[in-house]
Amino acid sequence: MQVQRSEREIISNILKGSLGNLIEWFDWYVYASFAVYFAPSFFPSHDKTAELLSTAGVFAIGFLMRPLGSLILGNGIIAPIILVLARLFQGLSLGGEYGTSATYLSEMASRNHRGFYASFQYVTLISGQLIALGVQIILQMTLSNEQLAEWGWRIPFIIGALGAIIVLFLRLSMAESDQFASQKAKSKGSLKELMRYPKAVLTVVGLTLGGTIAFYTYTTYLQKFMINSVGLPTQSVTRINFLALLIFMILQPIAGAISDKIGRRPLLFWFGGLGTIFTIPIFVALQHATTSWEAFWLMLAGLLIVTGYTSINAIVKAEMFPTEIRALGVGLPYGLTVAIFGGTVEYLALYLRKINHENLFFIYVTVVIFISLLVYWRMTDTKATSKLDK
Repeated sequence: MQVQRSEREIISNILKGSLGNLIEWFDWYVYASFAVYFAPSFFPSHDKTAELLSTAGVFAIGFLMRPLGSLILGNGIIAPIILVLARLFQGLSLGGEYGTSATYLSEMASRNHRGFYASFQYVTLISGQLIALGVQIILQMTLSNEQLAEWGWRIPFIIGALGAIIVLFLRLSMAESDQFASQKAKSKGSLKELMRYPKAVLTVVGLTLGGTIAFYTYTTYLQKFMINSVGLPTQSVTRINFLALLIFMILQPIAGAISDKIGRRPLLFWFGGLGTIFTIPIFVALQHATTSWEAFWLMLAGLLIVTGYTSINAIVKAEMFPTEIRALGVGLPYGLTVAIFGGTVEYLALYLRKINHENLFFIYVTVVIFISLLVYWRMTDTKATSKLDK
């Protein structure tokens, strides 16, 4: 039975569904953004790149649990072990969050505004990053670098824990989507059922490949690139990232609404085409940037290109699968792709820098974006063939 909901009810449920995503990504990004402070505590070394390389390795390990989520600090040697275990549990949680969150937003949205509403998947994701950066800016203004390295980096993790409790209570009042309510009594999605849609699964992998690598390159890794390779002050880089990500967040619903008018593929072509052409020039220009404003505009240019993917990737994936396997179909192939490729972005980039072949990373990003462009070229526009209508 189709339940008629007002726009106010739709917005309320979408906000509740999005807040969990915000908190998950706040915690996830806190690790990346505060790594410059806690890396020496867990992985002491005289080489800054080596310290960051070790934390990037743990960052990548967290991604290994994300596909499973779609289907849980002391002194000496025990500290890195605790850090790895914490990232494993966080990856499990975030992996489960993505598929269900993307599916919920897509199913709750009104038919002609699905791209707009589903874009809030990345609005809240970026919001989590912005809040993490905002906390970092405040702590940088109130604490010394020594205080941040000794104990201040723990504060954002405490904030994340409190936020998770609040979101838990808010989510108890969420309404189920009509598709899920009508389907849950019939059958439950399984891996066996998912394998009946091999083309859709492989398409999710292909369209995610370039997008996830570009996203993590221009967000989590770029902060360290500006500090480590460009040589900009940490405080300046934090402010550059905050302003660029704020604009990036605002662009998401605008691009999502555009896709409701012209379809999904034009935005994917925007990302794939411009990403292939401009990734190397942007990073080469960043290497020679001498001011914060130069770095800001170059970062924003990259994020403007990536918006073609981030704003609509959730709705595109959701439109490929029927209700009974939608969350699994969206989450599992995405999680596997992100685990293998997205989670290793920082580690690969820092490793290539360490062996003095940093420019190979720019070529790598360009090649994978081009591969995704070929997938976009061959796939149909999911707005016209959406399984959300069935």
